[in-house]
Amino acid sequence: MIFVNKYALLDAGSALGNNCGPLLISKRHLEKSDVDEARIAIPGKYTTANFLLSLAFPSAKHKVEMLFSDIEDAVLNESVDAGLIIHENRFTYQSKGLRKIMDLGEYWESTTGLPIPLGGIAIRKDLPRDVQVEFNRILRESVLFARANPEATTHYIKKYAQEMDET
Repeated sequence: MIFVNKYALLDAGSALGNNCGPLLISKRHLEKSDVDEARIAIPGKYTTANFLLSLAFPSAKHKVEMLFSDIEDAVLNESVDAGLIIHENRFTYQSKGLRKIMDLGEYWESTTGLPIPLGGIAIRKDLPRDVQVEFNRILRESVLFARANPEATTHYIKKYAQEMDET
């Protein structure tokens, strides 16, 4: 795979999660048995969300890639039968009358007993080694600062959140 040849996975900034996986949702009632034939909006072919969907529904064949923030509207206006939502939308979809077909995070955790692999940060291998090491160090310090000072990011999160329920 070309990715492996050109990039190295950093050991700072990766994300694992519990109880925060992507949700497969629909506007109308869909049984799990209907998913294989449904048109499903996904946030990208090479995303954790699509990987989990492919594990849970390996025969799902009608996937439509779109920007993650457009998926909920595509389900609401019925241009797709179902959507794979991530980020803030997983907490607010019910208020718009949408239904959960499956929590793919729960599926992963119950199947593997492991946290969900949400993402990693890679760096180009052709950058000078000292640049790679320094970038990783700075990223690590940033993560450690954010964990030690969660209130420091609240304003930023509120400013850029697509949807937010502060309860």
